[in-house]
Amino acid sequence: MTLQVQALPRAFSYGGLKLPDIPGLTVAQVRDHYTTQYPELATSTITGPEATGTCMQYTFSRAIGSKG
Repeated sequence: MTLQVQALPRAFSYGGLKLPDIPGLTVAQVRDHYTTQYPELATSTITGPEATGTCMQYTFSRAIGSKG
């Protein structure tokens, strides 16, 4: 019996949106890249990776805080 190791692709999501991976960038760099489209990602938290069986899922979550 031979054991095979496969790297699972990364998947990113934010607020129900699926964001394409950018190969060659770290998870934090991917988040920074998407801050131009979604400025609130600049202060978001990253959860994951969570293995879903087909990919490694990372989720960007808005930082919750009080104003004022």
